[in-house]
Amino acid sequence: MSTTAVKAFGAAAADADLKELNIDRRAVNAADIEIEILYCGVCHSDLHTARNDWGGTLYPSVPGHEIVGRVTKIGSDVTQFKVGDLAGVGCLVGSCTTCESCKNDLEQYCANGWVGTYNGPDKYLGGYTFGGYSEKIVVEEHFVLKVPTNLNLAAVAPLLCAGITTWSPLRHWKVGKGSKVAVVGLGGLGHMAIKLAKGLGAEVTLFSRSANKEQDALDLGADAVVISTDDAHMATVSGKFDLIIDTVPYVHDVNPYVATLNTNGTLVLVGNLGPLDPFLNTVPMILGRKSIAGSLIGGIAETQEMLDFCGEHNIVSEIEIIKMQDINAAYERMLKSDVRYRFVIDMSSLKA
Repeated sequence: MSTTAVKAFGAAAADADLKELNIDRRAVNAADIEIEILYCGVCHSDLHTARNDWGGTLYPSVPGHEIVGRVTKIGSDVTQFKVGDLAGVGCLVGSCTTCESCKNDLEQYCANGWVGTYNGPDKYLGGYTFGGYSEKIVVEEHFVLKVPTNLNLAAVAPLLCAGITTWSPLRHWKVGKGSKVAVVGLGGLGHMAIKLAKGLGAEVTLFSRSANKEQDALDLGADAVVISTDDAHMATVSGKFDLIIDTVPYVHDVNPYVATLNTNGTLVLVGNLGPLDPFLNTVPMILGRKSIAGSLIGGIAETQEMLDFCGEHNIVSEIEIIKMQDINAAYERMLKSDVRYRFVIDMSSLKA
């Protein structure tokens, strides 16, 4: 298969800064769409992959799975896009399409292994996939998303990971008008959870460890803020919430939040990967039929639904635009939570 060399930014090793390099993109096949990348969001997963924090990173690694751009070429079998259209690519660029999960539009739970936008197996060129820190990308039509034309394009990019990661549990647990939803953590995921839950008509509360997040949360649409380190304040919301979306990306005690769930309520983890510490106390779960669950991004149909909803309700991420050449500094700032609330790369800077 013929390929084209394109400019990208990636890491050569776990302890190496990201820098400019060239990668190969495949020629457009019948079912493919080629996209010129205009903006790419920066996710914590990008940093963890580049630095091999989770193990298994293949190098050189080119991260980026919050991609928006413009269609530059289409294959002969493509029916839903034309050259010049705005398009997006999220965390997935492939799945088996035949397992029960895939047949039910749950490609993120593909029984045979979904293909990540980066560091996934490349069935076309061999090797592994490269992400959105690059000039362009070629993706099968099924995994390309239509982007609402009325939204700020740069601010759409984080919807493709931070947005869908919080939208999926909101939809699965049927959040709507009158639902009582709480969000743990106000970062890239947390701020989108607030916006989307509010857009769906829920009463939204932020759990925060510090009072200095209160005004930000209220400005984003939260109805209330509860200081999670204040036992008396936590007691005022005991048994209140139908759903809690926990976006905190590190090990923390979830037991205090379980107490704030109502009967049949669910706390869903979308941030932390790994064991809970301290142990989960099952007594309040059993006595109140409360649940702890997890959720992973969303399928393609659900992601398109989320984008359409955001277009209708004018919902986008709060962003800080950076140049591609500033990515290493952005990673360090991200580790310090020094961003409100998501970095987005202006990919025109890669041409500099």
